Amino acid sequence: EVQLQAFGGGLVQAGGSLRLSCETSGFTFGEYAFGWFRQAPGKEREGVACITQTENRRHYLDSVQDRFIVFTNSAKNTAYLQMYDLKPEDTAVYYCAADPTFGNFWTRPSRIDYWGQGTLVTVSS
Repeated sequence: EVQLQAFGGGLVQAGGSLRLSCETSGFTFGEYAFGWFRQAPGKEREGVACITQTENRRHYLDSVQDRFIVFTNSAKNTAYLQMYDLKPEDTAVYYCAADPTFGNFWTRPSRIDYWGQGTLVTVSS
């Protein structure tokens, strides 16, 4: 059974930091790219960051560039999103996702193989 379990969300003040984790099982971790999406109340889901493991490529939403870092630990089958300098506009439910095709995260998210449950990040001003 494939599982992606995201956790690490919470309430933080503006300027603070959080690290989200996405623990995975049930598939070959090294063969997948990983990404993080978020959905704020009343807004559409948007891609935040993604990473390939084979090429070590990363891609970020412009508004989080230089504040967020996406990385993986293959020994733990876990993907992470380290978030610094959080802003109230970062408030959203964050979801992790896994797919063999890096491009799907930005161009065809409907084709992504696996999704985790969301974890809520709330940034207070």
